[in-house]
Amino acid sequence: MLNRLFPQEFNFFTLFDKQAECLMEGAETLRLAIEKGVVDSSRLAKVREIEAKADGFSSAVISQLNKSFITPFDREDIHSLTKALDDVIDMMNTIANRMSTYKITEVRKSLMESALVIEEACRALSAAVKGMRDMKNYELVMNSCLEVSRLENISDSIRDTALGVLFESEKNAVTIIKWKEIYEDAETVVDICEDAAHVVESIMLKQA
Repeated sequence: MLNRLFPQEFNFFTLFDKQAECLMEGAETLRLAIEKGVVDSSRLAKVREIEAKADGFSSAVISQLNKSFITPFDREDIHSLTKALDDVIDMMNTIANRMSTYKITEVRKSLMESALVIEEACRALSAAVKGMRDMKNYELVMNSCLEVSRLENISDSIRDTALGVLFESEKNAVTIIKWKEIYEDAETVVDICEDAAHVVESIMLKQA
């Protein structure tokens, strides 16, 4: 009787894990799309496919949140985390779309460096998210969140250096606008990773 009144808790962690896997897949695909210094348009298209898949997992979290009587932690935190994770892959998709729209064919070194940092940040964030389901992983999760913050500082530095070189060496105003937006978007991906990591930290501290 009690089981019918209070159904077994839905496993939100499984969907968070799926979102984290999308982040890793998206970051790896973005890096592979540009790592040789030329744009692989088929991989940019795959980033868009991954983003659509990630949207499905985010929608599933929100839908289940609206139906669940019992949740593993605060509803607001569940909503904040799934939104932040979705925003990360959305911004990677923005980069892919910009590169396609602007018909970028050759990739500058700074963007390749940014792509590596994005992948590392997504790896650390994924580890944090996947560790959340068990408080035994508390130290691992918190260290992973710190790693995301460290990488965000590196990302800031790469962007600032790239913009400095761009404004100093590039004479074409349209080219400056295009690359300025791409560099800033790349840095924003890691900013949002840090936002998501802060949500994870908050959740873990509340559960400790």
